[in-house]
Amino acid sequence: MDVRSAELTKYAANCMLATKISFMNEMSNIAEQVGADIEAVRHGIGSDPRIGYQFIYPGCGYGGSCFPKDVQALIRTTDSLGYESQILKAVEAVNYSQKNKLFEYISKYYQLDQNPDAIQGKTFALWGLSFKPNTDDMREAPSRVLMESLWAAGAKVQAYDPEAMEVTQRIYGNRDDLSLMGTKEAALKQSDALVICTEWQNFKAPDFELIREELNEAVLFDGRNLFDPSLMISQHIKYFSIGRG
Repeated sequence: MDVRSAELTKYAANCMLATKISFMNEMSNIAEQVGADIEAVRHGIGSDPRIGYQFIYPGCGYGGSCFPKDVQALIRTTDSLGYESQILKAVEAVNYSQKNKLFEYISKYYQLDQNPDAIQGKTFALWGLSFKPNTDDMREAPSRVLMESLWAAGAKVQAYDPEAMEVTQRIYGNRDDLSLMGTKEAALKQSDALVICTEWQNFKAPDFELIREELNEAVLFDGRNLFDPSLMISQHIKYFSIGRG
């Protein structure tokens, strides 16, 4: 392979994976509109061997360094050559919009359109700060978009992440509206709702009774679709997840 082809191969690989993620997030938004369950759709299309299950998980957007950087770099390269990469621009636009999805759910639940001060003074427990599990990388993380939106609306955040606490401290410093907690359970105390941004393994089997006891209201906004909605009904938890109504 020649050098120029090798360079494009690297960009093409990451852009293809980013495209799969944004495509599924687009499908999740459509699923909400037509009354479908995106998780059922994911299982359906993933069973087709031409598609497979990798990188077709809907969520609150991709982050990190590689996907955002490479998509943007290839867009800038093609723009400089006078060619408009329409698909890549759509991938980036969908991802940018998807990072606001959790705050949109919160806004709708608390009816911020009718009362902009509805969450002022409220505290949100946040599980997951890194852009994906098993890293402390906060670059382009959806959690940052969510926290900054909550702060702009006058809310406070009690956050926990297994790896990204020090990085979060370096990014945001000391703030009255941000408390970094030692455990995921501690983040729940006296919070008004729980929000999940990262699919860490130790978030997947929580103590639901404790969640109900510690939260001022048993409501969960899940940006990674960790739980079955029917389970949340049985646990008496109001549950909002991506592309599932």
